[in-house]
Amino acid sequence: MAKATIRDIDVKDKRCFCRVDFNVPMKDGRITDDSRIRAALPTIEYLAARGAKVILASHLGRPKGKVVPELRLDAVALRLSELLGMKVIKLNDCVGPEVSVYVSGMSPGSVVLLENVRFYPGEEKNDPDFARDMASLADIFVNDAFGAAHRAHASTAGIAAYIPAYAGLLMEKEVEALGRLLENPERPFTAVIGGAKVSDKLAVLKNLLDRVDNLLIGGGMANTFLMAQGHAVGKSLAEPSMVDEARAILEKASLGGKKVLLPVDVVVARSPEAGVPASVVEAGEIPDDMMALDIGPGARKEYVSAVRSSKTVFWNGPLGVFEVEPFRGGTLEMAAALAGVTGFTVVGGGDSLSAIEMSGLRDKIDHLSTGGGASLEFLEGRELPGVSVLIERN
Repeated sequence: MAKATIRDIDVKDKRCFCRVDFNVPMKDGRITDDSRIRAALPTIEYLAARGAKVILASHLGRPKGKVVPELRLDAVALRLSELLGMKVIKLNDCVGPEVSVYVSGMSPGSVVLLENVRFYPGEEKNDPDFARDMASLADIFVNDAFGAAHRAHASTAGIAAYIPAYAGLLMEKEVEALGRLLENPERPFTAVIGGAKVSDKLAVLKNLLDRVDNLLIGGGMANTFLMAQGHAVGKSLAEPSMVDEARAILEKASLGGKKVLLPVDVVVARSPEAGVPASVVEAGEIPDDMMALDIGPGARKEYVSAVRSSKTVFWNGPLGVFEVEPFRGGTLEMAAALAGVTGFTVVGGGDSLSAIEMSGLRDKIDHLSTGGGASLEFLEGRELPGVSVLIERN
């Protein structure tokens, strides 16, 4: 990547303010998935092993500038301590005299975790005073929170106005992997885009269409494209207001010689619930009282064939209501198809990552992006605030 990373500097004895993404799912005070914590370990371990004083900052949830007890980072600090094999102290503030005193007494190689940055109104407002106060704790800023890089917040972008900013190892990995999709993908290049709404992914669909050879569409958004082809979709989730946009994408693909695959058949039921009777119908024959809840076996065969013959594949969004057993077949078959690709594979988006975990095939995918919305904005071709503030590598 063109941005300078922590490999480009001597961090010994440096106070490193490291923005990480520990926005992990919680239930009853317990972390249900520590993947984002694990993803940050290489950067934290790199800094600590080289004698840096590591000051970690993260958000958790959406407290909207107020202290929400259940969104404190104590459980995160405990889990991080277990994973690092060392004690990680969690402070109860992000700024202030007590934080400054503690940080000034840190020894090289030690790690501290600040409190949830979104407890402070200045974080999401990118308040210069709040950013300056955080910057005063450190000598350098390390951004390893790619998942929050699309936010121009104080701890992701504003702080870089006051201390030099470098990419962490996860940030470097994300930018290089996603950049590889945009800049020089080995062909054929296939994008598999699922999820609920066309409106959520319209920009990335348009940008990828200029770059891919094949575009495979599934999930609820496929119903909007089926409507654009003149098909009735019964009670299926769809966006009638986006039909013209979907039709324009199909027309542009045809003119550009790009292949767009839509489901030729679908799994339908009266509701997306376990135990309801489900059946397979052709895409143009969805009954008025039914919902399309997964791609059908014919579509799966076409999609798998396209993916298996590709050299680069990007997947974002499930192909059906994969949380419910009768409607997860298409999504799990796609996971298996990606695992069998001999080229470069990238999976992004929380639901897609969950499907990969469910399939037990995470080790077969080249890059699992932690970015979510940041990944999509990057692939839209947009500049991410948390990336643009990083120092350019000479």
